[in-house]
Amino acid sequence: MNRLFEIAGLTVFERGWLSSNNVLFTGNDSHGSTLVDSGFHTHAAQTVSLVRRALGSRPLERLLNTHLHSDHCGGNHALQAEFACSIAVPAGEATKVDEWDEEKLSYRATSQHCPRFRRTESIQAGCEVRCGSRSWQALAAPGHDPESLVLYEPELQLLISADALWENGFGVVFPELEGANAFDDVRATLDLLSTLPVQWVIPGHGRPFQSATEAIGRAYRRLDRFVADPSQHAQHAAKVLIKFHLLEVQQVPTADLMEWLGETPYMHLAHHLHFQATAFASWCRALLGNLAASGAISVADGIVRNN
Repeated sequence: MNRLFEIAGLTVFERGWLSSNNVLFTGNDSHGSTLVDSGFHTHAAQTVSLVRRALGSRPLERLLNTHLHSDHCGGNHALQAEFACSIAVPAGEATKVDEWDEEKLSYRATSQHCPRFRRTESIQAGCEVRCGSRSWQALAAPGHDPESLVLYEPELQLLISADALWENGFGVVFPELEGANAFDDVRATLDLLSTLPVQWVIPGHGRPFQSATEAIGRAYRRLDRFVADPSQHAQHAAKVLIKFHLLEVQQVPTADLMEWLGETPYMHLAHHLHFQATAFASWCRALLGNLAASGAISVADGIVRNN
């Protein structure tokens, strides 16, 4: 699924959930073009095509990443190869990218792939970044990812919220699986966002929306449920990892999927934190059963399929 939105002079490509949304500032003779986030690597050719079609003969001059999960930066390599664009990443990720440390970049922990790219800039939280003809505030938004940034333009009252805020929640709080008290970071980020006058929110996934106050309220309530029972979050995180993998491969033999789950560190962390009383394989099969019961996947004849 790709849907296009034009908001306040910028273009939003709403992608399916395997890829993050892309936000394109087309620029003009005075200001270069900038793309915020690049989607998953299996959609890279499509991302290049979308950007090329929107820009016409103009080049993409800059790519900016809100954070470096594979669904937000998997198209970086392809875009850089196509346009020779500069790439800006959150400052806390710069050394990890330069050294291409896949463990610190979370790709090993999630058993996901991101083609290596070359970063040329870093963005400090609290600074202003030029996107199109306007300066945007780069604000720290830890929780889902410790180094994540959101972008805010106060005159337009426009928020590019990445995975810190969706219309119905926020991204999995992966640091919690590593034993960090990251729910506190999620709350601090929501507290910050609640102080901003916002007319439009462009989330990392899902359609752009205007009801920011209501969305923040739903996010607080979701967070409260996870704080009250962290096992709910761990179970949710495990289901998200399974669903994301199936979004990529679409179908896989059950035995191969079980092998993949056994090789995914975050699955073992979630199990170790809250579900040790159940054998890992039995727990994984129960997760597949829950996902099938909800209609998210189907399991039949030894094959697991994405729905």
